[in-house]
Amino acid sequence: MPEARRAGPIRVLVVDDHPIVRQGLRSYLSSRDGIEVVGDAGDGESAVALVADLRPDVVLMDLAMPGMGGLAAIRAVTGLGLGTRILVLTSFSSQDEVIPAIQAGAAGYLLKDSAPEEVDRALRAVHNGEGRLDPAVAALVMAQVARPDPAPPRPSDALHQLTPRETEVLGLLGEGLSNRALAERLFVSEKTVKTHVSSILAKLGLADRTQAALYAVHHGLVGT
Repeated sequence: MPEARRAGPIRVLVVDDHPIVRQGLRSYLSSRDGIEVVGDAGDGESAVALVADLRPDVVLMDLAMPGMGGLAAIRAVTGLGLGTRILVLTSFSSQDEVIPAIQAGAAGYLLKDSAPEEVDRALRAVHNGEGRLDPAVAALVMAQVARPDPAPPRPSDALHQLTPRETEVLGLLGEGLSNRALAERLFVSEKTVKTHVSSILAKLGLADRTQAALYAVHHGLVGT
């Protein structure tokens, strides 16, 4: 069961692979009333371990990091069941990053050009159980939600057209992984991942990644 909210300052863990960025965030947030920075990490694996140990209220999470990236770390932190809230702070604002991060459990998503005061406000909002999206990100999410429902999945016979690697990629698409996260998981370049995704969409007659993800879930390819 998730833990109840503690009284006292909001306990924050800062996660970013750039030491200067981490130090800057620590210094700024530590100067704000009601916020206590309890630690920092430079990669997803360290972040997950620190969350389990320190049990912060909010994690300020970058996405592009060596080793375990932010998206996988979001899933892992959410899976701990501690009630820790996650606010993404990253430079990336494309659909490939935003939608999977929110699906993975992020409660908020800010871009690194946000004003420091906005980061402060977003941390407090996320801690209070609210969502907080950068305006550019909110517009992208609204556009995604407003799209017509994807076409129903094609017959599973179409799966026979895929190579074993394409089938693996399709299953990972069903988990909501971005191209960057796919590349990290498969130890290949993002260009190679994009080639696989394009081939999958063409062979299965699907329009986009959302349809591919639904197809993967429908045919039991997720987690296999």
